[in-house]
Amino acid sequence: MKNTANKPENEKGPYETARNCRHYAMCKIDFLGSGVCESGLEKHFVSYYPQGRMILYEALAEKKISITEKCVEIADSCNLCGKCDYQCYFLNEMRPTKVMEALKKHVGTFIANGGKVKPAKDDKILSEIKKIVGDNWATNDEAILITYSHDLSPISEPKTPDYVVMPYTKEEIASLVKLFNKNKIPYTLRGNGQNLLGFAINEGAIIDVNRMKTIEFDEKNWLAKVGPGVAAFDLQKQARERGFRINASEPAALLCANIMCSGIMSTFSTTYGINADNFIDAEFIDKEGSFFSLNDTSSPNLYSYKNLQHKSSPGICVSASIKLHPVTNDESGILVPFQTLDSALDFIKDCSVRHIGLALGIVGTEYISVFLSPTKKSAAEVKDIFLNKLGIPYLVVVIGDKFAIRTISEMGFPFFDQRLFNALYLGLPSLKSAEWLNLIKELSDDEPYSYLRIKSFADLLETALAPSPALYSQEIDPELRPFFEKLFSREEMTNLVWLNMNRIMSTKLGRRKPFLPVLIYLPIDNVLVNELNDKFRLIADKYQIDNDFGFITPIDNGKRCIFEYDYFFDHTNPEEINRIRQAATEVNILVDEYSKKTGTVKGHPYVLYQGFSRKENLLYS
Repeated sequence: MKNTANKPENEKGPYETARNCRHYAMCKIDFLGSGVCESGLEKHFVSYYPQGRMILYEALAEKKISITEKCVEIADSCNLCGKCDYQCYFLNEMRPTKVMEALKKHVGTFIANGGKVKPAKDDKILSEIKKIVGDNWATNDEAILITYSHDLSPISEPKTPDYVVMPYTKEEIASLVKLFNKNKIPYTLRGNGQNLLGFAINEGAIIDVNRMKTIEFDEKNWLAKVGPGVAAFDLQKQARERGFRINASEPAALLCANIMCSGIMSTFSTTYGINADNFIDAEFIDKEGSFFSLNDTSSPNLYSYKNLQHKSSPGICVSASIKLHPVTNDESGILVPFQTLDSALDFIKDCSVRHIGLALGIVGTEYISVFLSPTKKSAAEVKDIFLNKLGIPYLVVVIGDKFAIRTISEMGFPFFDQRLFNALYLGLPSLKSAEWLNLIKELSDDEPYSYLRIKSFADLLETALAPSPALYSQEIDPELRPFFEKLFSREEMTNLVWLNMNRIMSTKLGRRKPFLPVLIYLPIDNVLVNELNDKFRLIADKYQIDNDFGFITPIDNGKRCIFEYDYFFDHTNPEEINRIRQAATEVNILVDEYSKKTGTVKGHPYVLYQGFSRKENLLYS
């Protein structure tokens, strides 16, 4: 099969677009303010969102399923409003509306030609499920089931469930657990399906919690109690409107599922912590269908951590009381450039030990260039500029108040402030053609990046680049330019605080290809970090897998850090999937060896179902 993963969108047909869906579920949250698919908000099953329709069309094109009653309903429910194009193009340079049109045409042609629509038939178990949740919220229709059958995991195989059910209350979940236990039906809880390791798929029943979106703020106790269907972006937005912030996972990740799986982490973990630091209490339904909360004296000890062992799930998290954090009105973001990973590590460790900044994170050129750029082609050009013209292989993102930013300046580090970042971002097309970039190195021969200290440099950069939403949008598909020009006129879309707080900066990382992150906890030991960084790269190179440094965030006052190294793969290419599986096996062996040898390195896969543990138990046990 021909590989089309890296082709420009306008060269792809609907089928190629559909099979290249990233499954990130970003089409289920309104992160651009352009609105969310109306049928998805009404029906809730993933099948009614753009992501689900992409999966459904791919399955129909490959003749994996028949056209069913729900299939017809799903196709008819799309009004071709085009909202999904804005979101998906921003993230992945894809145009899902073409797929939606093709799906409607495929189903319409089938019916017009006299095709027989396959009805779904209730069986005894489905009838019992519907008694618990209602007729509209459980199904065994193929068109629904197929959209829950796989994720982007290169490790697991697709599994089509027998049932998909969407409860509304925790009591309904408890009843479902008891029903499934009684009939020996395996079940799996599903958040938004972003998991990259196949943990959200199952051949039995899938319990999708996306109807359970309750949020209750208790401001006097600095918490928000959320149901299991609440996404990080939505809670962050409501918290910010009240003058607070949460430590947020990926924007579309459901908070309860995220904590349950591996614990919340972000660049703000420098200040707000990880795992149990992020919540006050949580309520569960155990494997027998009974309730317990973490604050019960008789509850299982989920605060503990067991190294190098995969724990089984303690049950289903049906609510979590998330910590709220104060926000000051003088926060801003800066980007501090470094020539080496060692110097960047020294900087973040020093800042973390001294409690300078709210959020700290080292990012590489892949990370920053993909985020800044409107297209894949542009990202490759920008990456080359950062590496070879600006001489910036590493940037440290810092979010802090005016005192933190002033302190970093007094420490002698030059940086891109918010004004310079705006100029780089919205002036990107001019930056790529700027001949004066060759003079940059001459301006900082004696001291790296000293041009950033020139008081008039911001004026010069703005004059040279002439940044504007119109300029930035000129590389975007013509039909979408008016929307994006208006979008980038909004202050938050180039605001480093907002972009990091809502994790928007990291959402584009899989644009060129999906990625499998190698995520570990370890001391900020320069020798150890560089050693692992080199070995991760060598393993990827051995199996001819695209790879790059991801990020490093200090935690627990600089005593440890979170380190991500990214492997990029074409999920539509079986041969490439086989190679990344081999690489992943070798990486796991390597991390296990370091964990046993050092006693301080912890591999992320072994945090599965231990996201509620205390960070002290995770990091130091």
